[in-house]
Amino acid sequence: MTAVLVSGDDFIAPELFSAALSESLPSAGLSFRTLRTRWPNEPFGPVGADGHGNGGVKEASGTEEQVLEALGDASVALTQMAPFTSRVIHESPHLKFIGVARGGPVNVDLAAATAAGIPVTFTPGRNAAAAAEFTIGLMLAAMRHLTFADAALKEGTWRGDYYAYENAGLELDGAAVGLVGYGAIGSIVARVLRAFGAHVLVSDPYTDPARARADGVELTSLDDLLRRSSVVSLHARVTPETRHLLNAGNLALLPEGAVLVNSARGELLDYAPLPGLLESGRLGALALDVYDIEPPPADWPLHKAPMSSPRHIWRDPPGRPPTGPPGSPLPRPPASYAANRCGTWPIRRC
Repeated sequence: MTAVLVSGDDFIAPELFSAALSESLPSAGLSFRTLRTRWPNEPFGPVGADGHGNGGVKEASGTEEQVLEALGDASVALTQMAPFTSRVIHESPHLKFIGVARGGPVNVDLAAATAAGIPVTFTPGRNAAAAAEFTIGLMLAAMRHLTFADAALKEGTWRGDYYAYENAGLELDGAAVGLVGYGAIGSIVARVLRAFGAHVLVSDPYTDPARARADGVELTSLDDLLRRSSVVSLHARVTPETRHLLNAGNLALLPEGAVLVNSARGELLDYAPLPGLLESGRLGALALDVYDIEPPPADWPLHKAPMSSPRHIWRDPPGRPPTGPPGSPLPRPPASYAANRCGTWPIRRC
């Protein structure tokens, strides 16, 4: 009998994991322990750091104590948001495998897992289509002032001035749109933008030029992209080299009235210069789903300026399996491991 911890939350319930595993491996002899954390009703955040960033994880929901109590003698753990810190890993001698049902295993201390010989899998691109569609929605809302016009009409004000030439906003057809990062989400955004008739510029040092040509996008430097793009959308991963990738220095390269969209990670963008750029007109509109402080405080200076939403980009549509492509609700490595049909491996993409 293999004991499995299925750790879900208020978005992906643990019962979805256990039901999918039971269906995939009906004769594997699995027993389930469950944990349910409060994300997204309570924001995720860092868990377990010692004050110097050591041993902890980021973007996690729940506590180390909750995970340790729920794990017990389980050898397999499937989770979305629960924190698997160095403490959790070191105090769980029976744990042999961690599967993370999200695009990156940021809630797992990978160094501690590697040292303990525990393989970790994750599911890059799981919700890429949903994230790309949400990004396009943010972009259009910001470009055409949709939220401001909607709010005014709800208050009884008919904002005819938004129809004036100087306030009408941009069109995607014929516009140059720059994508900073060209992974699973960015490439889908590019495909949709091209269908709108946009010319898509891409800045990503890891993108193969042959792929860019095949996709019909123009690969260029970040500075050139910023100079030429009427709309810029962030899609890079956060690393030490990408923190504040857009900042006061290079944001000044944007053409007058440009639209900036950040639905990736708050750390990619320096938020300090944004109020001034909006006031000066360098930025014509701003659309955000991520922030430098989450949730942003009530006196945050950008509350009234952008089209903003509270980290809703990850939402998959109803009926979409919690991980993997439609019809395959769990990544194969965790299921195979639980059935004793898989060897060991380090971090692996499912």
